[in-house]
Amino acid sequence: MSGPTRPMITWLHAGLVGEPFPSPSQAWLEPNGLLAAGGDLSLARLLRAYRQGIFPWYEPGQPILWWSPDPRTVLDPAALRISRSLRKSIRNGGFEVSFDRDFEAVVRACAAPRPGASGTWITVEMRHAYLRLHQAGHAHSLEVWQHGELVGGLYGVAVGRLFCGESMFSRVRDASKVGLAWLCRHLVAWEWPLIDSQTPTPHMLAMGAREIPRERFLERLRDLTSRAPGADAWQFDPGIHPLDADWRRGDG
Repeated sequence: MSGPTRPMITWLHAGLVGEPFPSPSQAWLEPNGLLAAGGDLSLARLLRAYRQGIFPWYEPGQPILWWSPDPRTVLDPAALRISRSLRKSIRNGGFEVSFDRDFEAVVRACAAPRPGASGTWITVEMRHAYLRLHQAGHAHSLEVWQHGELVGGLYGVAVGRLFCGESMFSRVRDASKVGLAWLCRHLVAWEWPLIDSQTPTPHMLAMGAREIPRERFLERLRDLTSRAPGADAWQFDPGIHPLDADWRRGDG
């Protein structure tokens, strides 16, 4: 006897404004979270996707693939774990941090080949799409500098008071972790209670990320997307420091 058949994938149409995504409940179990294929990376479609807990991920030569995995990996900024070695890097590494100073350079660095990897999922098409999101005020970057050189950073999409992290990079030890620490400290100050990390990685789990059921994530998403971000969002505050003692619950 044959096993259960896998549901047909939903194909989206490029240029069809307002085309709905299927419900995340229809996502495949294997590969976990695959929901739809095709469509385009237009500003309107991307924003609609993120507001529904859906994100694009695909490799060169593939159609655009849309995902909503279950469980979902999230990080509470107030529960970030800062190890002793990271504390030392924050104190003595000579790092400086900025927001949105060079979004394009951060995305380009995230797209560069990694050691042991044959390629990147951040295609030229993806880079252009997220740059359009940034120019429209929806995508943001954090840059980490050392001696005037860009040595680390991260970028993602903001919807309401949720930050959807997309990728990060380091050119020197701990640079991306330093950036994440500063980001979390600012998110706490802005009253943004959640980072969407999408899928688990050892790096994020070690820093306090956890998995929650997709339905619970979507409940949080609906609440957070309904909240205005606040006038202070994405303004770097030099008075904020990730080693302040009174902002974290999850010191490690």
